[in-house]
Amino acid sequence: MTLDVDQIKTRFNKDGYIAIKAFVSGTELEEISDNVARFIREVVPSLPKEHVFCEDKDDISTLKQIQQMGVYDSYFKRWMEKSPFRKMAEVLLDGKVVAKNLQFFNKPAGSGKPTPPHQDGYYFMIEPCFALTMWFALDDVDEENGCVRYIPGSHLEGLRPHGRTKTLGFSQGIMDYPWGTDSQRETPIHARAGDLIIHDALSVHRANGNFSAHRSRKALGFIYYSSEARENMQAHESYQQKLKKELIESQEI
Repeated sequence: MTLDVDQIKTRFNKDGYIAIKAFVSGTELEEISDNVARFIREVVPSLPKEHVFCEDKDDISTLKQIQQMGVYDSYFKRWMEKSPFRKMAEVLLDGKVVAKNLQFFNKPAGSGKPTPPHQDGYYFMIEPCFALTMWFALDDVDEENGCVRYIPGSHLEGLRPHGRTKTLGFSQGIMDYPWGTDSQRETPIHARAGDLIIHDALSVHRANGNFSAHRSRKALGFIYYSSEARENMQAHESYQQKLKKELIESQEI
């Protein structure tokens, strides 16, 4: 596959996101999907509960999110650290990057909840906020099963106020989201399995729930920070501990 890197960078810098068709395909895509299934079957049962979120915590078929897959499995560690994903991150962030997280996302058929409007940079707690998220589709995704929706150019408008949400896995959302104005600017991004959507850490995005009774919406999320970014480790750890306590007390995990 030949990519026009200059065109990709131009669109990414302008809109704050870019969709690349068939970033991985064929046997490689099948291999990744098979290993996701293996990870869920063999690794998930032993993971810390704060790294596995289900719509119904007692029903693994409602699995919606897994954190830090690269920490727990060498196969996914390789895809995170030595892969075309990392190389593309280095291109878009103009230099060396730090691989921070590899996540699994899903909106289960018939039960997948909406994702609140947010900016990933609010969670990252880094300065400067030079980072990106790669959303790699494992299923075909459209508006029926909850595709990602972006506001073009929102990465140039700064970090917006966030507050606590009731959405498991997305604890912070934009509180001043004016649905009339922002929704008119939203762009839904459809994808086929193997497509890659990349967005800046400051890009405002959200997703509807999964309205399909039969189709899931599985994806992998690769997070990379620029080597220039500095993380407030104390604030980040404090927030994670507080969030874990709240989720346990509310019996969500």
